[in-house]
Amino acid sequence: MGLRMRVHDKEPIGQALKRFKKLIERSGMQKELRAHQYYEKPCEQRRRAQLRKEKAARKAQQKLQG
Repeated sequence: MGLRMRVHDKEPIGQALKRFKKLIERSGMQKELRAHQYYEKPCEQRRRAQLRKEKAARKAQQKLQG
């Protein structure tokens, strides 16, 4: 997945770097890189997915009650 970012003339390098970081974050590339940093067993992936579902359900239930 290739990303392109054009740096404008006379744009401070700090500002260009900020825009680049936002672009990386929005594209989902950073999340994907973190996921590939180490191997996670399929059972661990399923367990984390189940925990996310349970947490979302609890949050939705609290929102309905409060």
